[in-house]
Amino acid sequence: QITTLINHKDKPKRSDKTLQAIQRVGQAVNLAVARFVTVGQAIADENHELKEEMDVACIEAKRAGETIAQLTDVASLYHPESDSHITIFTDKTGIVKAARLLLSSVTKVLVLADRIVIKQIITSRNKVIATMEQLEKVSTFQEFVQIFSQFGNEMVEFAHLTGDRQNDLKDEKKKARMAASRAVLEKCTMMLLTASKTCLRHPDCESARINKDGVFHQMRLALEQVIEIVTDSRSNGENELASISIYSGIRVFKNKVEGLRENLYFLSKENLSTMLEVILEHTEDFTDSAYTSHEHREHILELSKQAKMGLEQLFSVWMQAQNQKTKDLMEDLEVAILKMCQCMNELKRELHSAATSLAADLLTYHTDHMVLKALKITGVEGNLEAIAEYTCKLSEQKEQLVEMCRLLRHVSGTEPLEITCIHAEDTFQVTGPQIISAAETLALHPSSKIAKENLEVFCEAWESQLSDMSTLLREINDVFEGRRGEKRVYLSLPRPGKHNTNLKALKPVKLDTEEQAKIAKLGLELHLLTCEVDSETEKWEDEENKFVQHVQGMSSMAYSMYLFTRGEGLLKTTQDLFHQAEIFAAEGTKLASAFHGFPDQLHDDGKPLLLLESEKLIPMCQQLQMTAKTSVQGKSATFTKVDACIQRTRNVMTLLCQILPLCCRLLKKAMGNSCLKAAPPWKENRAQTGINVQCPERTDEMLGLKSLENHVTNMTFLEQG
Repeated sequence: QITTLINHKDKPKRSDKTLQAIQRVGQAVNLAVARFVTVGQAIADENHELKEEMDVACIEAKRAGETIAQLTDVASLYHPESDSHITIFTDKTGIVKAARLLLSSVTKVLVLADRIVIKQIITSRNKVIATMEQLEKVSTFQEFVQIFSQFGNEMVEFAHLTGDRQNDLKDEKKKARMAASRAVLEKCTMMLLTASKTCLRHPDCESARINKDGVFHQMRLALEQVIEIVTDSRSNGENELASISIYSGIRVFKNKVEGLRENLYFLSKENLSTMLEVILEHTEDFTDSAYTSHEHREHILELSKQAKMGLEQLFSVWMQAQNQKTKDLMEDLEVAILKMCQCMNELKRELHSAATSLAADLLTYHTDHMVLKALKITGVEGNLEAIAEYTCKLSEQKEQLVEMCRLLRHVSGTEPLEITCIHAEDTFQVTGPQIISAAETLALHPSSKIAKENLEVFCEAWESQLSDMSTLLREINDVFEGRRGEKRVYLSLPRPGKHNTNLKALKPVKLDTEEQAKIAKLGLELHLLTCEVDSETEKWEDEENKFVQHVQGMSSMAYSMYLFTRGEGLLKTTQDLFHQAEIFAAEGTKLASAFHGFPDQLHDDGKPLLLLESEKLIPMCQQLQMTAKTSVQGKSATFTKVDACIQRTRNVMTLLCQILPLCCRLLKKAMGNSCLKAAPPWKENRAQTGINVQCPERTDEMLGLKSLENHVTNMTFLEQG
């Protein structure tokens, strides 16, 4: 709008339409500035240390906005007696000065607001670290539960702040690093829970302590990296991407070679020779790798040899052309440049083929997770010799996957994907030893269900990372084939079931990576709410109680919706999610009826409150059902519907978190403690965990573990009902 005002053409004759348009633009600018200033002043009131600077900047912005409004008030042009009134037409320099002042003051406000955001993230990080230190020192289960609840709330706040920051980042490298750090924190939160519980349950077990310490260390590193990104500083120097990838080297080398067409003297032979040497040095990562096929190794060596010869030929023609610029020599130079670039392209293609074919083979080979399954079985058997054998096999698998990540990093094609490869490599490096320590703990305590569940969590983190590698491999191939930037739509094959009828019309799709990032905060909130609900239902002795089954079924469905926001779990498409939301809403309505049938013998003052709260369930569930059934078209509308379904599900779960403690209190008063568990310090009677490759964060005894088999049973039962 400001640009429009400054660039308007000075014409002798101005139509009424033009005058009115200019006046509207000036008023719109002033109104927008007024709103902006209101927000800035509100921020200033909440942050006294920056209030003075913010107030000054806001006053300047407001003054500039009012000046622009006055200069564009062209109504005076209709009145001859107002000839002395200064307008945009009589003094264009005035509008330029006002615009500069406005942009300057707005920039100051934004910079100050940014400082406040950074401070909020640092403060939130400090809270998380302080609570983590308390968690490390706890010695009783009850104390741990209390502090972990606080820790969960602080992690949600941190996720909100860092999620917003990630979306605001313009630098793709920083955005990728932030996403990687936030992913580590999210996964480690559940690892921290089970590892800490295992350590509390088996305080003298060295492997359990090592396992727990590893998780805390990993979280601290991730928290530190977030702060480095936010404050734009690195404690150990900027060395993360020091070793340049082969693709980057080839791209720069080709640009230099092609630059010889324009200027024969801007580059020395030594510089070009050194650049090729560095590239060929990096190809040794492929040729020296034990996992590179013989055929790929031979091709890479042959192409490296051709590249050296091609550069020598280029040098020869180049030197001659510098001495004598004849037409024939320039044509020879062009041929040499084309041959050199073609050779580098072939080398690039061969390296890409070597890395991606290795990755595809490894991911296919390890898709059955046989080593992890064997570790779980031998751990429960207490077979230490077998554990030692399979930990060696897992270490070999880890080395293969780490090597795969290193080679993929070379051919990733973009810096964000390169960072993702680094993150994947780090994950395998760290998670492998953690699985081994968890397996050793289980083998030493084979009857411990807490140790068993802890091993499940780390195994599922490994499986989840393998699944992520498949996505990463597709993205690397997209870049290589020039499809970068296109939104990939994943169409899902129809699956047998009641909800298959509308698949064709509704075009079921998965959320892409960007959409998952946007909805991640909501998903994490939903995750923690399901944990809280499960914690409450575990206090009930009669797990066959219809009321308890309703709540557990809803919690299981809400958790599957959380997994959908991560691109995991049984809900593969948006249509699956909408169908699940419908079933969830229907169960919520049934639950509201169950509240009305709550034991009539309860005459406590709290019963009216219970009924009042339960009444809120019905409209909430009706809203969710309407949202899920509403037909939409287009990618944007579908994502909006997904967001609305997750939000409404979160609202229902929040209400359940408020109702359940009240139910327990009322029953406890009416019937004594017979309906409630005695809350022993350790619970070893939970159902055994099934192997679940989809749900890495759910294996959580204290917060209500549900096996995949139980989850599928609940979904099938609800669909049939």
